[in-house]
Amino acid sequence: MTIKQLSETLINQIAAGEVIERPASAAKELIENALDAGATRIEIATAGGGKALLRVSDNGSGMEQADLELAIKRHCTSKISDTLDDIRTLGFRGEALPSIGSVARLSIASRRVGSAGGAEIAVAGGKVLHLRPAASNPGTIVEVRDLFFATPARLKFLKTEKAEAAAITEVVKRMAIAFPQVRFVLSGSDRSTLEFPATGDDRLARMAQVLGKDFKDNAIELDAEREDVRLTGFAGVPTFNRGNSAHQYAFVNGRPVQDKLILSAIRGAYAETIPSGRYPIAVLSITLDPALLDVNVHPAKSDVRFRDPGLVRGLIVGAIREALAREGDRAATTGADGMLRAFTSGFQPGWRPSTPSAPWTPEASPSRPYQPAANGYGFRERPQAAFDGLTMPTARAESIPSVEAVHAEEPARFPLGAARAQLHENYIVAQTDDGLVIVDQHAAHERLVFEEMRKALHSKRLSSQVLLIPEIVDLPEEDCDRLMVFADELGELGLTVERFGPGAIAVRETPAMLGEVDAQGLIRQLADEIAEWDTASGLAAKLEYVAATMACHGSVRSGRRLRPEEMNALLRQMEATPGSGQCNHGRPTYIELKLSDIERLFGRS
Repeated sequence: MTIKQLSETLINQIAAGEVIERPASAAKELIENALDAGATRIEIATAGGGKALLRVSDNGSGMEQADLELAIKRHCTSKISDTLDDIRTLGFRGEALPSIGSVARLSIASRRVGSAGGAEIAVAGGKVLHLRPAASNPGTIVEVRDLFFATPARLKFLKTEKAEAAAITEVVKRMAIAFPQVRFVLSGSDRSTLEFPATGDDRLARMAQVLGKDFKDNAIELDAEREDVRLTGFAGVPTFNRGNSAHQYAFVNGRPVQDKLILSAIRGAYAETIPSGRYPIAVLSITLDPALLDVNVHPAKSDVRFRDPGLVRGLIVGAIREALAREGDRAATTGADGMLRAFTSGFQPGWRPSTPSAPWTPEASPSRPYQPAANGYGFRERPQAAFDGLTMPTARAESIPSVEAVHAEEPARFPLGAARAQLHENYIVAQTDDGLVIVDQHAAHERLVFEEMRKALHSKRLSSQVLLIPEIVDLPEEDCDRLMVFADELGELGLTVERFGPGAIAVRETPAMLGEVDAQGLIRQLADEIAEWDTASGLAAKLEYVAATMACHGSVRSGRRLRPEEMNALLRQMEATPGSGQCNHGRPTYIELKLSDIERLFGRS
């Protein structure tokens, strides 16, 4: 078979299969070009999910006619010179425009800032149709029509117009978060207009535009640095979560990426704080020397490769966990919103709070305290009479001078307030300075017990059980080498291993806490984990899982009545324990309702 040189058009179509996978890929490349050109206003218009039309207009630096002629040729770029060690732009490969032009009808109209006139070039299926002067505003307008008309087989693999339009929306959102100083407008016949006004240096305001105003109230700021790698951004409190990972955004040197290492680090940082099947909301920005990063891993540039992945992963996990320990125990504001919706959903349609015809007075109020009835009950309804003689519970175990002192002092002193009642033998109602808190006593105590057990795990060497006959695990020699590097750390966790020849590991002791252990499976799993992340956290995770299970069975059970001092002791311990806002399974342990929310229910605000 004779070897022959492929045509330039066919080469571009092959490259387009990697660079332009769908309309959203084309949108990403064109928006990156606009940002690299210094645009402060970018408008995107679509039709047919981007398959029929994709137009990107910007007010960037623009191009001359000679630049347009080179722009549609492969590997022509103004963004790098002779090295890939110092890439500071979003684009650099010089493949996007020729790839689009080879599979679609492409036109580019541009005018350089300060130039007297503009120019336009048109390409269809890889062939140049014309290159001529044209009237144009400063900046560039790129219009893509009939995407993949030259490669119709690719059209069969695209999703519905609605799905493709949603994918373009997601691209614009990621770019908008990365560049808050740029105004983005997304419009078209296949969508409602979406606009993100520029917010300048206020990155949180831009995040609120994209993720919703609730994110601003439920986000914890991140700012950490390790060995010249800096992490900034915001992480949502654990109780503010979603049903998928679409609300996790990562940026490396300003570049939006969907890197597996970063997403895995986010998942690890929120371990045991979010229920299974739920995902945290986070926006992370990593800044490091471009020489320590490889962005040329894939033509789409959505994956990156770090020179020291363990450092980056450790920085992300450590920073998020430190932030959660510092501020993550507060309840999400959406919990109160959900409670309000649950209350108001029981009202009849059209219900409105009545407006009093006369000024309000305590004597005329329908909510005034009832006077003792003739039957001696302090309440009108017989079931409530049981509470008539009870004093209000205190927030401290020792006696206090008066109930009035409790009301005046304790809610202001303690974040979770003073216990006032227990409902259905499981829910503690506490009064705070500006509202009330409802606590799930079982979930809360489960977390407290687990944290005590985890503290014991990390404060001393765990006890182990000696195997009568050592377990021999056959492994590749390189896996054995990696395991032995962490032999001391494994020993602290109760797992004693020794080298048994070049390709085997001898397991002599296993953690007593685990009981009967599948040593073969455990060692192989640890070897795989160490090979991928260069850590030995797998065994610790197994031990903590056992601790979590024990804590669940050893905590205060639902259905148990608690005395006031017990309820208040539980609240005080929650305030002093990191992570007490969620149980071991990630569910919230308490919900806070502000007084303003309560007043809104009664039409008082």
